[in-house]
Amino acid sequence: MRLGVFLLAGRFPGQDDRDALSRACDAVVWAERAGFDDVWIAEHHFMSYGVCPSAITFAAHALGRTERITVGTAVSVLSTTHPVQLAEQVTMLDQISGGRLHLGVGRGGPWRDLEVFGTGLDRWENGFAESLDLLIECLSEPRVEGTGRFEFREVPMVPKPGARPRLTVACTSPGTIRIAADRDLPMLLGMDLDDHGKAAMVEAYERAGGRSAAHIGAVLAHVADSREHAEGELRAAMPGWLEAGLKGYVAVDDRPRKPHDPVGYTEHLIRISPVGTAEECLERLRGNTSGLGHYILMVDACGDPRITRRTVERIGYLMGVV
Repeated sequence: MRLGVFLLAGRFPGQDDRDALSRACDAVVWAERAGFDDVWIAEHHFMSYGVCPSAITFAAHALGRTERITVGTAVSVLSTTHPVQLAEQVTMLDQISGGRLHLGVGRGGPWRDLEVFGTGLDRWENGFAESLDLLIECLSEPRVEGTGRFEFREVPMVPKPGARPRLTVACTSPGTIRIAADRDLPMLLGMDLDDHGKAAMVEAYERAGGRSAAHIGAVLAHVADSREHAEGELRAAMPGWLEAGLKGYVAVDDRPRKPHDPVGYTEHLIRISPVGTAEECLERLRGNTSGLGHYILMVDACGDPRITRRTVERIGYLMGVV
């Protein structure tokens, strides 16, 4: 099994953004030292749930601080980003790092980001496939010409693409599953899905004709001296972070949205996630019934760098001896 670390860079009560970003940056180094295969960073705008507004920028910093580990974006949001600009950054970082970048992209949501960055609701509703195809072309071809939403005259891609960087698509809906399957791109599946939910997404992908088996599942993971201790830490820390953070998901229009109950969502994640001792967490991951062979672990659910490091190092140590 391939295991990575997934970072949200959440700002917990009583912290500032520097605290959240510093903790995430340090966790990258801890993950490499502990032997994890990869480390991934989320991208959010205008919310405390995650204070990294540019996953590709964070990835550049993480690649500079490390030597071995793969760094992924989870995800770079195509609905608010120009595909050509993102492709330039990806190609540059992939070549500088010797192929250690793994690009995750997603549609995002109908949030106010679309208004602020001027891309609009139509780009989110109807433009994801077009954005993805242009991105793929820019990562693969020495010259590109834009059509449709992205009309422009032919330009050379600089740096010139070599082997295409690894590319994964975050999927939360049947439409996005079909888009990934049509291009044989692997999926990134969210930590709110249990094993059954993740398996159902893979089955839908295969029914749609997708052939990749390199899917990745995100999951909460939390290690303490016992399961009771681990659950107690999560119940004490997560609801406060979630209550403030999830309010940042503000729709770009007036559509109604039922917010998550932070306590209920915490309990849901505890129930479906590897939580407990390091041995219990690894046993649950290895015994998963989703069919996935690659998991990325959200290890920072308490906002305390000492606790985050404990989870990373204990799982990493156990991976090295079993």
